[in-house]
Amino acid sequence: MMGRQRKRVGAGETAPLLRKDEKPIGLHFKEKKKKVDIGKVFINISIGLCIFSLVWFFYALYMRSSLAKRVATLHPSPRVLDDNSTSAEVSPERFWGSYRPQVYFGMKTRSPKSIVTGLMWMRQFSSMDVNLRHTCEQGDGLQGYGWLMHDGLSFGVQEVRDKDFTLTTEFVKRRGGDHGGDWTWRITAKQHSSSRQAPVISLMFYAAADTQGSLEAHVEEKKGLGSITGFSEELGHFKITFRKPVTGELSNVKYACYNNLQTVTPGLERLTDIVKNSLSRRFVYSPPSGEKRHYIAVDGYKPPHQQHQQNPDDPRKKSDFLVHQVTVETPFQIEVLFESASFHSRPNQLVGVTMTEELERRKAEFDARFERTFGLERKGFSQAQVRFSKAALSNMLGGMGYFYGQSVVQSAYNEYPLLYPEGALFTAVPSRSFFPRGFLWDEGFHQLLLSKWDPQVTREATAHWLDLINVEGWIPREQILGDEARSKVPGEFVVQRNENANPPTLFLALQELIEQHSSDPDAPTSLPTLAFLRRLFPRLKTWFEWYNTTQTGPVPNSYRWRGRDKDTNLFLNPKTLTSGLDDYPRASHPSREERHVDLHCWMALASGIMASIARLLGEPHVDYEQTHQVLSDNDLLSELHWSDQLGAFSDYGNHTQAVSLQQEKVYVPPGQPRHHYAAARLVRSVRRAPKLQHVNALGYVSLFPFLLHILHADSPKLEHILRDMRDPDKLWTPYGLRSLSRTDPMYMKRNTEHDAPYWRGPIWININYLAVRALNHYSSVEGPYQEKAEALYNELRTNIVNNVYRQYVETGYIWEQYNDNTGRGQGSHPFTGWSALTVLMMAEQY
Repeated sequence: MMGRQRKRVGAGETAPLLRKDEKPIGLHFKEKKKKVDIGKVFINISIGLCIFSLVWFFYALYMRSSLAKRVATLHPSPRVLDDNSTSAEVSPERFWGSYRPQVYFGMKTRSPKSIVTGLMWMRQFSSMDVNLRHTCEQGDGLQGYGWLMHDGLSFGVQEVRDKDFTLTTEFVKRRGGDHGGDWTWRITAKQHSSSRQAPVISLMFYAAADTQGSLEAHVEEKKGLGSITGFSEELGHFKITFRKPVTGELSNVKYACYNNLQTVTPGLERLTDIVKNSLSRRFVYSPPSGEKRHYIAVDGYKPPHQQHQQNPDDPRKKSDFLVHQVTVETPFQIEVLFESASFHSRPNQLVGVTMTEELERRKAEFDARFERTFGLERKGFSQAQVRFSKAALSNMLGGMGYFYGQSVVQSAYNEYPLLYPEGALFTAVPSRSFFPRGFLWDEGFHQLLLSKWDPQVTREATAHWLDLINVEGWIPREQILGDEARSKVPGEFVVQRNENANPPTLFLALQELIEQHSSDPDAPTSLPTLAFLRRLFPRLKTWFEWYNTTQTGPVPNSYRWRGRDKDTNLFLNPKTLTSGLDDYPRASHPSREERHVDLHCWMALASGIMASIARLLGEPHVDYEQTHQVLSDNDLLSELHWSDQLGAFSDYGNHTQAVSLQQEKVYVPPGQPRHHYAAARLVRSVRRAPKLQHVNALGYVSLFPFLLHILHADSPKLEHILRDMRDPDKLWTPYGLRSLSRTDPMYMKRNTEHDAPYWRGPIWININYLAVRALNHYSSVEGPYQEKAEALYNELRTNIVNNVYRQYVETGYIWEQYNDNTGRGQGSHPFTGWSALTVLMMAEQY
């Protein structure tokens, strides 16, 4: 044994005495054991904490990953629309349509990868080099374009006024067979009387397969396409025939030149560029009587060479793209015929006299239906005013688009944007030239008009929007689906963030459907509404709950728009795009303390309509009713949003009015050239610190308790609102209500050096429609301000209708907004989204 052994103490021997500093052996052992036990406890605790930390770490990773996926996870309830709801089998009458609102004239099917058809044109021998027209562009400077008649179903007539000639595009559909039937186009070109000589025009008709199906060209003499045959899964076999140009229905034109292009395209957004890059001047226009001249025509296509191109090959599948060009002197007429091979019982071809007769029949039916629906002739409107209102409705119907693709989305849990699941959207667009895509808050206004004409369109459009809802209850507020749609959108607006809302205006359309159903439940147009609402309801509940949780304000029963601009240094007033009112003045310094009166009123409206739908379906409705009662409480509304100083309803937040844009000071060292340094910007100067207070801006936001009928008819605050509306120094103009009081410091002020005032003075028709609708409501409800509301109703309605009509006659367009000083149309055009609500004001249908 190693070490020294301890001596035993035998019997009779006395144990040795302990030194003062020596402990008993047993006690020493216990203390040592105690120290060992404490060490083990600490070790065990440390191990436990490590295990717990690891578990928590991996759980947090899992949760973050799970939360990150939620933004791109669709709602689990059954879709409102079945996957084949838009197919030729289920909906043959709506299968083909003018569902490409971003082009001047084109058609496609309501399917994800449709065969698309379209028209381009250009004037030959003009002072401009290449003036190709295809996608709707404000820069084209057309004198006017838009649908004059369109029933949203079977036919349309459009007029396009170019520099010195007018194109009339017409189409008629005919049902038959298993793939959506036939259709025929007719293009008529006429020179303007002011033209010194007859213009020579090239029309380019095209078809593209968009990755599905195949196309085959059949070339006739003189390089012209006689026809195209093709096949796709949705269309089966089909044929497109290009008929010869004529001067009348029977006589051919004396001379025409033909060219064609046969190539492939990696995407529909490339079609214009492909045609432009294929153009050549080597062809000669040589009429029997007249000089020979070289003209521009499609020729062979070679992709443009791009230096230092990293990936020259587009990964997308290339599709067939065929172009038929005919060059001819005005006047002339050309027909293009699409025929489905499955249409075996076709009585005759839909061309010539047959098409003319069919068109006239459809026009007569449209006229009769329009008068039955809106009754404008009975109200005494002139024929010219009725034609204008038909054009307004037709442009919204002709502006319906069918889009398919993926949104780009992001949440706080995603480092980079994600692709949303693929989906379809059938929706009206605000403007074919500037906003040819779906906007959530615009669509509710669109459907107020379309629900009067065709409730089925409203049910389908609303269903498409709600079928895009995610598991959280969020709907991306801008729908930019597909490469063609994305090509028209600036990059900074593509990504949609899931904390951002938009006014839930679809509830307005649902309210209209409920009222139609309640007034006549057995009407053929109302019968499907109940089944539609039942399928919609699970998604609608989640959507409402998403607003009611994610957009809550700092105090109970208050609400705050998320998504305001965070870079406060560059904005006179940081924008709130999510509210739909963009640069309308809110609190100068965004904070969590804000309360927004317009969102409060939207939620009051939405909760009331949720209660109505739930009652109609026999679903629990008490919670919705209670929410509606609380949010509609006028005392609560005043407590949260009434400003005694302003004498109006207002937002609340961290605010100061002492702000302005000032030239930034840039230091340039002595002797250094100024151009080597960044240009001076306009930046915001704050002259007085902000504080929590009401945002004393009088304008559209101040009116929302009135606009959405939240105010009681006997509320003294209604008198304040009516007085401010009628005051020319505040909101009243001879053309409609301006968006911001003329006396406000922000009135017509630029928001940045690049952003002109948008909702800071100009007249917007959607809010004016709500104002006219509200005046009609308060004029029919007993109260002390009933007569004043009625007088204002008549005056405001007349002003708006007269000005929108006058601007249409003078300019050829319905506009995005109207100047509050002159009434002139401004902004994007044509804007036959919510500006077309003028038709409902004319019809007095609210």
